Amino acid sequence: MDRRFLTVLGVSLLFALVISSIFYSMTAKSSSPSKPEQVETRDLVVAAKPLNVGTTIKPGDVTVNKVALAAFPKSGFSKVEEVLDRPVVSNILAEEAIIEGRLAPRGSGAGLAPIIPVGMRAVTVRVNDVVGVAGFVLPGMRVDVLVTGRPPTGPETITNTVLQNITVLSAGQTMAPDARGQAINAPTVTLLVSPEQAEVITLAGSEGRIQLVLRNGSDTDIQKTAGVTVANLYGKSRGQNRSNTNEGMDSNEGSSIRRLRVRAAAPPAPVAIAPMAPPVPLPPVPDQIVVIRGNSRSVETVGMKPAGTSPAPPQGSVP
Repeated sequence: MDRRFLTVLGVSLLFALVISSIFYSMTAKSSSPSKPEQVETRDLVVAAKPLNVGTTIKPGDVTVNKVALAAFPKSGFSKVEEVLDRPVVSNILAEEAIIEGRLAPRGSGAGLAPIIPVGMRAVTVRVNDVVGVAGFVLPGMRVDVLVTGRPPTGPETITNTVLQNITVLSAGQTMAPDARGQAINAPTVTLLVSPEQAEVITLAGSEGRIQLVLRNGSDTDIQKTAGVTVANLYGKSRGQNRSNTNEGMDSNEGSSIRRLRVRAAAPPAPVAIAPMAPPVPLPPVPDQIVVIRGNSRSVETVGMKPAGTSPAPPQGSVP
């Protein structure tokens, strides 16, 4: 064979072998499993089951999971001892991280006490007296408080709105809504009020009948109402109602309310009439004659007579 042909064939085979080796090394390197990167982790305390408002955390209520350091919550806990015996002030779901804002300080009590803000009070009213929302109330809703009774200054029953936009803390002993969002049928409702509002509700419950009215949670307007009496239900105005009330107070015998008395009006004083002055005589009126001479006309005075008398017709004239 030709020596030149053999040289070219040998160089070609050598070149193909080098290219194949390079391609094989690159393929093997890309297909080999990469070494996992080291990720720094940290312990995180999470809820082992759903925790409702007012629950005091016990060892079986929480567990510890490993999470990446970058995913660790800002106010989370790494040790179970840091959350034990602390009341829950906001509902916590299962496997949810427990953070500082969801817990009350240790020793603040259990139940409603930890979720009452400083300076506020919790007042409980009976649902039997609160017909408006019996069986249709959930914690967190907003209500108005109405009272119906008879004020001491009048004998007529009146209904008036005494408090507005009050937060419901709990329905009975339940401080969280039902899991399906259903209404809670409870015998009592606890409201979050100020000390002054607590006094109003307590007095209203002892002097009259309390009723709650549900309102939209986004509606925070305070409406001014004048109250409604029994007479208003039958189309009478408030002015007529007060008039009829006064008449009824006069006609009721043996009533302990002071009766109204109408004082008789004094007769008018006589008016003196001044005497009339005598008539003033009128000045005398002169007699005048109209003289016509051709195209000219003139008036001539012939005599003076007292006023009120007619001039005598001239002789030869037609009266």
